[in-house]
This record gives sequence, structure tokens and C-alpha cells, in this order.
Amino acid sequence: MHNYTYLLINFFTVFICFIFSFHHKIKFNRHFGAFFSASFLVALVFIVWDAWFTKIGVWWFNDHYLLGIRILNLPIEEILFFICIPFSCVFTYFCLDKFFNLNWKPIPEKIFVIISIVLALIIAIYFHDKIYTFMTFLTTAVSMFVLYFVLKARWIGKASFIYLILMPGFLAVNGILTGTGLESPIVNYNPQNFMGIRMLTIPLEDTVYGYEMILWNLFLFQKFKKNEQN
Repeated sequence: MHNYTYLLINFFTVFICFIFSFHHKIKFNRHFGAFFSASFLVALVFIVWDAWFTKIGVWWFNDHYLLGIRILNLPIEEILFFICIPFSCVFTYFCLDKFFNLNWKPIPEKIFVIISIVLALIIAIYFHDKIYTFMTFLTTAVSMFVLYFVLKARWIGKASFIYLILMPGFLAVNGILTGTGLESPIVNYNPQNFMGIRMLTIPLEDTVYGYEMILWNLFLFQKFKKNEQN
């Protein structure tokens, strides 16, 4: 039964959101095409990143909790992770945005984005010898710059607040993956490749990695959803 652990984590992450997608007041199911188009494109990039880091030993997976099916040397459960987690996050964003006005005023949002970019760059430079830390904070800084200043995304403040709301769920899922409540972690990290700061058992970099992934999922989802309506 242990070998279904990671698969079940994915399942329970997405199950409730999937069921409520068909609720008559939500109707997220009408945008499944937009979501899967967006998540597929984002997943391609993150899977390549994931496969590279696995190859060079930044992290590795505990076969005790896996089915044993691998693609690009990644467990099939890890690939499903890049669909299931974004689904829950995009669904939550869609619902909260539908029923509540969480928009930020332009100036506070711009200040938040600039400060976030600067802090991310400082951390990336300071920990340039830690490849997970360096890559995660550098690409997140670049992503935020491109999304806000080039692609004119004016929802980053709102998305960041919703990501914060989702943090307890994130901590629960990633906590199990990194060893909370288990005899050993499902995902193991080489301590030489990250700064060593953990939230419970979760490397701090994971929260930033997830944040960047969700931002791109949201951007492409909204773009494809808008195309559906035209």
C-alpha cells in the first residue's frame, strides 16, 4: 500500500476541487480546455527542470512510496504533480476571483512586485553556489519582471494573496512529500544544493518554486480562457 502514497497525495489534492468544478455557481468545468492547455505548457518547462535536477542529484525520490513507473527518470506521480497542484490552485483563484474583489490598487501592487524582484535577486546572488536556491529565486525574479512589466499582468498582487491563503494546503501536501508523518521522505534533497531553511520539513525554495509555477499557470489560463470567449 505504501507504493500508492504519492499517487494518493495527488488524488486528494485535486479530488474536491474537481467535484466542485461542476457546481452550477462555479462552472469551472467549462474552462477545462484552457486549464489543461496552460498546465501542459508550464508542466513541460518544470518537468525538464525537474528531470535535470534529478539527474544531477539535487533531489531524488524514494521508491518505497512510488508505483515504479518513470518518464524521463521521473516518477509518474511527480509528473502528475504538475497537473494536480496547479489545478487546485487555479480553481481556487478562479472561485475567489469570481465571488470576491481581491484586486490590488496599482501602486501597492507595483511596490510589492519591485520589492519581490529585488529580494529574489539578492537571495539568488548571495546563494549563487546553491543551485536550487539560485535557480529558483533567479527565475522567479525574471518571471515576475516579465509578467508584470512586459506582459502587463495586473493580478500578481491578488494571486500572491490567494497563494498565501493556499499555504496551509501547500504545507500539508509538501510536508508529506518531504517526510512529515512518514518513516522517510518521498522527495529527498541534497543539503549542498539549497540554503537549508525549512518550513517544518519543507525547503523554503519549494514555496517559491511553487509560486513561480502557479503564476505562469494563471497567466496562460487567463489567456486561453479569454480566447475561448472570443
